[in-house]
Amino acid sequence: MRLLPLALLLAPALAGASTLSVCTEASPDGFDVVQFNALTTTNASADVLMNRLVEFDASQAKVVPSLAQSWTVSADGLTYDFRLREGVKFHSTDYFKPSRALDADDVLFSFQRMLDPANPWHKVAQSGFPHAQSMQLPSLIKGLEKVGEHQVRFTLSHPDATFLAMLSMGFASIYSAEYADQLMKAGTPEKLNSQPIGSGPFVLRSFQKDAVIRYAANSDYFGGKPAVDNLLFAITPDANVRLQRLKRGECQIALSPKPLDVEEAAKDPALRIERTPAFMTAFVALNTQHPPLDKPEVRQAINLAFDRQSYLKSVFGDSATPATGVYPPNTWSYAKDISAYPHDLDKARQLLTQAGLKDGFKTTIWTRPSGSLLNPNPSVGAQVLQADLAKVGIQAQIQVIEWGELIRRAKAGEHDLLFMGWAGDNGDPDNFLTPQFSCASVKSGLNFARFCDAKLDGLISQGKALSEQEKRSALYEDAQRIIHDQALWLPLAHPTATTLLRKEVKGYAVSPFGRQDFSKVSF
Repeated sequence: MRLLPLALLLAPALAGASTLSVCTEASPDGFDVVQFNALTTTNASADVLMNRLVEFDASQAKVVPSLAQSWTVSADGLTYDFRLREGVKFHSTDYFKPSRALDADDVLFSFQRMLDPANPWHKVAQSGFPHAQSMQLPSLIKGLEKVGEHQVRFTLSHPDATFLAMLSMGFASIYSAEYADQLMKAGTPEKLNSQPIGSGPFVLRSFQKDAVIRYAANSDYFGGKPAVDNLLFAITPDANVRLQRLKRGECQIALSPKPLDVEEAAKDPALRIERTPAFMTAFVALNTQHPPLDKPEVRQAINLAFDRQSYLKSVFGDSATPATGVYPPNTWSYAKDISAYPHDLDKARQLLTQAGLKDGFKTTIWTRPSGSLLNPNPSVGAQVLQADLAKVGIQAQIQVIEWGELIRRAKAGEHDLLFMGWAGDNGDPDNFLTPQFSCASVKSGLNFARFCDAKLDGLISQGKALSEQEKRSALYEDAQRIIHDQALWLPLAHPTATTLLRKEVKGYAVSPFGRQDFSKVSF
């Protein structure tokens, strides 16, 4: 597809109004964020259109009020009472005019559609509810009730130290029950994914797949009207094109730059670079349900054959640190005694021989076509891995698959080796463990290693049930050792979250979790 000049895409939004243009790397899967797990979808939906009961403030490293202005937790950790902010208005568009402000019914609808299979909205989500399923919310939330017009109560089946932080994640966004009723009565519930209604700082105006998303500022936003009148996502898969558009002033912000583009931007006096260590891990998932990857020796051999340093230099340059396991090193509960598998071709061949594969085997490597923060150069990265595996007799065919299809098929478990990355939504270590390694997450599709182990699952569950950080850490360190010894991942890197901006942009902060807040950005 030929990229149109950005000026043509911008024209309808520019007349007589201030427009913040952001060059992004991919289209969202949709706007009903509960159905999807890609960060690009969260950025385009939950981050700009929606709000949650609480948010996680990265600068303070704690949960802060949002739609819930306050909350209390019972002494046994089983009951959470939330007092809702009054007067919060949902978006008013040409397809929906709200007749009331947000209240407890909206919270009940937003969660019951995920929790209750009998809810008429439960089957509308064709992709299911991957986060809710992997985090086992249907069994965790024993009860949800409306205590008053602006008060809701969650009753848990057992204590969960991650519950409050979990509610800050994109999938926990609050939807309008009134709008949902309107769609259901009209027989068009699928429009919730294409014509979303939220309470967030921006209102969706239009979406052209692989081209542009237009938003207008929400003048009724409870957090205050955004500083700009319009927000535009210019979908630009090529990182270098994003940089060139930024240089020409067609975008004020460019996301997910490649290392070489960061170096070039540093030479331009009209641009500046914002960085922060990301709470993210890039990895290759090894599908343990596909022989011979079901054998630990084979997965260990792949780790031993991989030249991590060459990969990092080729793909990330100086924009990442090597990953030895699941977490970035500054995560509490990080197991310091775990070391990365060394680059040892002889040992790799020995393990393959022990597994009955002296002559190697054939497999596939899946990767995406365009770069991202967690995979800046997919083509080069896949070729590096392919060459390393060939040295020990593993013949790997590279398959480049469009991002939306790759996610869909990977969640169905069709892949062998999968280049992937995970960004935690908050600083809690469980935000990696439950989605990526629990048995429930195999069913929801987020566990890309497809590994279900009773001992590992037990450690994860026990850790969530405890409030003492020291005890949780001990359990999580044991979990990391199992993940390492079983070689479920080929850990790659912990990237530095980097955004390129024009010098005149004010009010933007890079999130370590990959989330985007444009509500206070001006230029």
